[in-house]
Amino acid sequence: MGAKNGGDRMTARERIEQAENVLLSPRACKSTDSRGRLRPEEPCEVRTCFQRDVDRIVHSKAFRRLKRKTQVFLQPEGDHYRTRMTHTLEVTRIARTIARGLGLNEDLAEAAGLGHDLGHTPFGHAGERVLNEIMPGGFRHNVQSLRVVDKLEKEGDGLNLTYEVRRGILCHTGSDKAETLEGQILWFADRIAYINHDIDDAMRGGIIYPLDIPIHLREILGFNKSQRIDTLVKDVINSSQEGDTIRQSPEIGAAMNELRDFLFEMVYRNPQAKGEEGKAQEMLRRMFEAYVKDPDLLPADFQDIRYEEGVERAVCDYIAGMTDPYAVSKYGELFIPRAWTVK
Repeated sequence: MGAKNGGDRMTARERIEQAENVLLSPRACKSTDSRGRLRPEEPCEVRTCFQRDVDRIVHSKAFRRLKRKTQVFLQPEGDHYRTRMTHTLEVTRIARTIARGLGLNEDLAEAAGLGHDLGHTPFGHAGERVLNEIMPGGFRHNVQSLRVVDKLEKEGDGLNLTYEVRRGILCHTGSDKAETLEGQILWFADRIAYINHDIDDAMRGGIIYPLDIPIHLREILGFNKSQRIDTLVKDVINSSQEGDTIRQSPEIGAAMNELRDFLFEMVYRNPQAKGEEGKAQEMLRRMFEAYVKDPDLLPADFQDIRYEEGVERAVCDYIAGMTDPYAVSKYGELFIPRAWTVK
């Protein structure tokens, strides 16, 4: 059972682990079943390994930067548009709800949800696309998120997260599937969240209107954001009661994919919503070239990466970690002349 406090008295962590073994589904990944960390550590007396990962992510610098990174709209005016931070929180809540409904480990689902976008670029997917074009070997934000928690945080030591959380982060997008059901949940939670909150933001911005959503999709999924999320979450729970895979029913899955296609057509490729993305991409492209040409301009934190893994890798890590306003500020330092003042 591990170390005890005061003779045979169980620690808080051990009580939680015991409760998991009793209360969670046999399909759940219990904390005691974790494959461990890259570097072994003594267990915490109070928190399970997955609860500890939640705290490490929330206290990381990369997590704090999410509040000033674009979700869909570049630097929108108004306080109610989503950022990468609020997207992350919405994904995490959906992931926990699905995990709870299936009797799975909510702490594991939460940790993976909170960490899944730590490697996202400034200016949303526009920034990701340009880094993918210019970075040798390409760029994917899920791979970068794993790099953030493994390498970049804590001055190069990384957060040393558990295997299961790391896999949930890496596999939240793409075709690779996490081994745990909690990790698989994240693929669905991410899509459920961004499809619905991006539609909500697009309506707030006057890009689309409620009646633009095809009527058959509204009849299947719901007539507003809350109804759609409720339908999608319950369908994942009801469809995943058995087996080793998280899934949707064919009808609801097809409707969600069609709604996603609608979103791409009406919002993600809409010139009104995305008209400034070309400028943002050109800005990042020029910055990348400038730092590669003169890597001494990189902060000290990235010089070790420069010499160990190459200049392009260091520049990519630096730019990918920038917030939107910080990227604009650094671009100004590189390319906009400063006003001359008399000393």
